[in-house]
Amino acid sequence: CRLLKVHSGLVHFRQQLVTLLQMWIVPLYFTVKLYWWRFLSTWGMFSVITSYIIFRATRKPLSGRTPRMVYKWFLLIYKLSYAVGIIGYLAVMFTMFGFNLFFRIKTEDSMDFGVILLFYGLYYGVMGRDFAEICSDYMASTIGFYNFGSMPSRNLSCDICAVCGQKIFVDVDEEGIIEDTYQLSCNHLFHEFCIRGWCIVGKKQTCPYCNEKVDLKRMLSNPWERTHVLYGQLLDWLRYLVAWQPVIIGLVQGINYILGLE
Repeated sequence: CRLLKVHSGLVHFRQQLVTLLQMWIVPLYFTVKLYWWRFLSTWGMFSVITSYIIFRATRKPLSGRTPRMVYKWFLLIYKLSYAVGIIGYLAVMFTMFGFNLFFRIKTEDSMDFGVILLFYGLYYGVMGRDFAEICSDYMASTIGFYNFGSMPSRNLSCDICAVCGQKIFVDVDEEGIIEDTYQLSCNHLFHEFCIRGWCIVGKKQTCPYCNEKVDLKRMLSNPWERTHVLYGQLLDWLRYLVAWQPVIIGLVQGINYILGLE
């Protein structure tokens, strides 16, 4: 059973990596071909910073401050993509109901503005979550308290956060991270920022140490925060749609060929 779990995890990782590279590289071709310089500038900035973040996340030995830096960057991308996507959606609805005419804005301009923002939000949202998940897996396996499909390589003590590997409770004269803590239903304790980054940004729904399922509804007690879970599920759905797009297109073309529609 454990071997099957590891195998399925490797298959998922390879599929995710292929999809991620496809979504990262393919837009560059169309951007240059169609002269979308605005998108190229944002894509270049995102790629440079994310490449540096990935370099830090995969560097050994892993610095104790690296996990927080990684989660901060991808949390920023997540929030920006969420905000931009919402604005784009509202702009599209604004145009569909004809409100743009009250402000003497052309329908084409208003719709283009909304669609572009919606695309930016969804695109960078999917990219950020996938990169965050890969970095989370790599950092956690490097720290040693988490190993997908098998037992951790290190034993977790009660005063260590399994996500960042740093002490949870710091003495007065001791250097470390001082912040709020959060205890899961499995009684494992973490820095609140770390476990939120692990679950929300890194797309993990299990304890970083014992793999027990995390109750996200309990963690996100604020109703406004629960919309982030729905948004994350939407991004995951879009990623799977992109991953299966060649198969879907092939099936449609095959059906059309059989029915003589081509």
